[in-house]
Amino acid sequence: MAKANGSDQKEKRNLDDGDKTKMGASQLSRMKRLFGFELADVSSWGRFVNLMNEPRDPSALALVRILYAILMLIDIPQERGMSRIDVRFGNPNHCHFPLFNILQPLPVDWMYVVYLVMLIGALGILLGAFYRVSCVLLIIPYWYIFFLDKTAWNNHTYLYGLLSFQLFFLDANRFWSIDGLRNPKLRNAHIPLWNYALIRIQIFFVYFLAGIKKIDADWLFGYSMGRLSAHWVFDPFKLIMADKYVDLLIVHIGGFLLDLTVGFFLFFDRTRPYAFVFCGSFHAMNSQIFSIGMFPYAMIATMPVFCYADWPNSLLSRLPTSLSSKLAATPDVQQRSDHCVYAKQETPKEVKPKGATAKAAEAESRDQRVPERHHYLATCFFTLYIAVQLFLPFSHFVTKGYNSWTQGLYGYSWDMMVHNWHTQHVKVHFVDQKTGKTGYLAPEFFVPFSSRWIGHGDMIKQFGTCVSRRLKSHGYEEPALYVDIWKSMNGRFSQRMWDPRVDIVTAPWSPFEDISWNLPLLTELSDWRSRVDALEEELEKDEMEVTFVADFPGLYLENFVSEDFTNTTLEVLKGEVIVELLDKIKNVTLKEGEKMQVPAGKFHNVYTISTTPSCYMYTFVNETAVMLEQNVDKFLDEHFKGRNLSVGTNDKLLPDDVQLNMSDPMVSKMVAYLERANKKIKKKNTPVLKKLREFASTKAYLFKHTFQMTAQALGHILLGMNSVIEPIPLPEQDQTPVDQPSHPDDEL
Repeated sequence: MAKANGSDQKEKRNLDDGDKTKMGASQLSRMKRLFGFELADVSSWGRFVNLMNEPRDPSALALVRILYAILMLIDIPQERGMSRIDVRFGNPNHCHFPLFNILQPLPVDWMYVVYLVMLIGALGILLGAFYRVSCVLLIIPYWYIFFLDKTAWNNHTYLYGLLSFQLFFLDANRFWSIDGLRNPKLRNAHIPLWNYALIRIQIFFVYFLAGIKKIDADWLFGYSMGRLSAHWVFDPFKLIMADKYVDLLIVHIGGFLLDLTVGFFLFFDRTRPYAFVFCGSFHAMNSQIFSIGMFPYAMIATMPVFCYADWPNSLLSRLPTSLSSKLAATPDVQQRSDHCVYAKQETPKEVKPKGATAKAAEAESRDQRVPERHHYLATCFFTLYIAVQLFLPFSHFVTKGYNSWTQGLYGYSWDMMVHNWHTQHVKVHFVDQKTGKTGYLAPEFFVPFSSRWIGHGDMIKQFGTCVSRRLKSHGYEEPALYVDIWKSMNGRFSQRMWDPRVDIVTAPWSPFEDISWNLPLLTELSDWRSRVDALEEELEKDEMEVTFVADFPGLYLENFVSEDFTNTTLEVLKGEVIVELLDKIKNVTLKEGEKMQVPAGKFHNVYTISTTPSCYMYTFVNETAVMLEQNVDKFLDEHFKGRNLSVGTNDKLLPDDVQLNMSDPMVSKMVAYLERANKKIKKKNTPVLKKLREFASTKAYLFKHTFQMTAQALGHILLGMNSVIEPIPLPEQDQTPVDQPSHPDDEL
C-alpha cells in the first residue's frame, strides 16, 4: 500500500469493520456503505480470497483476546469446576458421562494439573506471551474436560471452547502483547479481515440461530419460561402490564425478536448503538435471573467486535500525547504482514513517474502482494468453519441416538431455554437374573451433582453400564437395571420418558439410530395446558394442590400418597384406568370424568387399559403445609406484631424471651420456615456495599481454596505429600435391596 500523509493517509486506509470506511458517502456505492464490500468482491474465489485477507488494524482483536482471557481466568475456578475437583472426580462410586467412553477422569491430583495447565494457558493468552503455545495449553485441557462430562454441557460452555479454538488461528498477539515486545515484526502488524469476520459470524450465530430455534410453538405461546416475571428485574414492566403478559410479550416474544434481529443490528453503523443498549440490557438481566457464570459478561465483552477494528486506537489517540504514544499506535507505524493481501495502487496511464518518483513506484510495485498458498488455505479454513457451524445445530438427523423429546444433546444447538423440564418421579431398580434378587437404588448415590442424564438415552445407557459394574463387583452376577422416569416438558402432563420394561444394561443404543425404548412425547395432549392452568388456579383458591399425569396403554403407575396429603382424589380426564388398592386387595375401574378417593400413607397402582393414552389428575390438600401456614400466622401475631421479623440479640430470629417446645415437629418446621423467610428478608434489605463485600469475600475464599488444593495436589505428585482426598473404598453393598421403593422426594 502506498504511504501517504495527513488526509491522504486516511483517504487510502482500508475499509474497516464490516469493511466500511470513513470516506465520504459519495465515494462509495450503496452496497459498500452498508456491507463493506462490493458484489464484485465475492464474484469469484480469487476475489473472495483477496477480500478475506485485506489488512486490518489489530487493536480490537487484541482487546477481544484480553477480555476473553480475563473471563476465563475467573471462570476456570468457578463454572469450569477447578474449585471442586476433589468432590467432582474424587469418589470412585460416582458415574461419569463422557462423549467417548474411552475418556475417563485422571486421578484427582492429576486433574488439578489438567486445570492448572488450562489456567496457565489463559494467563499466557491474556499477556500475549508465547501465544500459540498458550492457546494449545488452554484448548486441550478445556475440550478434554468438556468431552468428559455431558451432564455439564450448555451453550456458553460450548461457545467458550469455540472461541479458544478460533484464537489459536487468529493473529490476536499483534497488539498489546509480550510477543510483540519480543519480536518487533509482530508489533502492531496488520491482521487479515477474516480474523474479525470469524468472531463476528460466530457471535452472530449465537443470537440468530437461537432465534431460529425459538420458532417453536411452545416458545412463541409462552410455555417455555413460564412465571419468569416473578423475578424483580421485570418489576418495571409489571407497572404497565399483568404478569402473564410480561411472560408472553417480554420474555418470549421479546426474547425471540431480539435473538433473531440483534446480530443484524450490531453489524450496521446506524443501528449498532441501539443494539448495544438492548443487547447490554438483555445480558445484564440474564446475569441476575440465571446462574450462568460469566456468559452474560462474555457476550457484553464481544459486542465491540462489531465496531471498527481500529476503535481502541482511535479512542486511545484522544488521550494526552504522553499516554497515547505508549498505549495507542497510529496507522503510520502499523506494519505490513505476510498474512494479509494488499490492494494494488495503480498509477494512471497518462502519468508516468520519473526520476526518484519512478524508483519509489518500482520499489512499491515489488512490495505489492498477490494471494499466496497460505492465503487460500486461511480462506478455506474460514469457509469450512462457517459451514460446520451452520451444519451442527441441525445435524440431529444424523446423530439420532442423542435425540429424545428434543433434538440432540443440550449444548451445541443454540436452543437456549426453549425447553423447560419438571421431574415428577425417578425410580431405579435392579434384578439379578441369576439369583432373582431384586432391589431399589437411589440414583443420586451414583450421580449426585446432576439429574440431566435422566433425559438422554445415551446417558441412561452409560448409567446402566456403570451401575451394572458396581453391582457385579459386589456379588450380583447378572444384574438387569430398569428405570421409571416421569417428566413434564413445557407445562405438559407428567408422563414416562423411557420404557420401564427395558433392561438398560442390555438395551440397544447407537449414535446413528433412533432409541427404540424412548417413549414419545404426547403432543396430542398439548392443548390441555390451558385447561390445566385454569384448573390449577381454581384449586389454589380452595388451598388444594394438583398433579397431572398421562400414561401409555399397557403400563401402570406405582404411586405412594404421603400421609400429609389428605383428601386425595384421582379423577380421569381421558381414557380408562384400573386403580389397584394394594392394602385392600381391591380394583376400581374409572372412565373419563369418573373419580375416587385414594388412601393416604398407602401404595396403589394405576393401570391404563384404554387403547389410547390415559390422562388423570390427583387433587389433594397438603395438611402439613396448611397447618404450618396457620401456625406461622398465629405465631407472628403473638410474638412479632408491630415489630420487624429480624429481632433479638445478635440479630437472631427469636427474641430471648420467647420459649418454644422444639421437640414438637410442627414447631421445628415452623421455626425452620421462619428462618428461611427471615434470611430472604435480610438478604433483600442488605445494603449494596455489604452485599459487594460478602460477594468479594466469597469469591476470594473460592480462589484461595482452589490454589491451596492445587498446591497440595502438586505436592502429592512431586514430593509424595498427602493427596487432596483420602482414598474412598467401595462399600460392601452399593444399596441394600428392599421390597418396596422409598419415595422421599418424588411422591405425589
